[in-house]
Amino acid sequence: APVPAWLPAGCRSGVVEVQRSVTAVLGQDVVLPCRYRAQEQEQVVQVTWLKRGPAGRSAEVAVLNRQHGEHVQEPYAGRVLRRASGALEDGAIVLRN
Repeated sequence: APVPAWLPAGCRSGVVEVQRSVTAVLGQDVVLPCRYRAQEQEQVVQVTWLKRGPAGRSAEVAVLNRQHGEHVQEPYAGRVLRRASGALEDGAIVLRN
């Protein structure tokens, strides 16, 4: 989810909005939503999606970058797409099939 790495003292940050759970149907596409409600002067430059695995380990699934576009890791190539173009405040992805 798009969270600032650090913030200057006294600076307010926006809010990450995600659904606590998403229901998927086997064989159909599912949207994994993630929206950042930015404060004034904030801009999302990158969104990283991770898959949480056993023992709390995380593996990178996809990176959405404002300048460099999207990069999907090989196991998910062709199955993970960005849902919308434009500003990364909407960092939702579609997981196909």
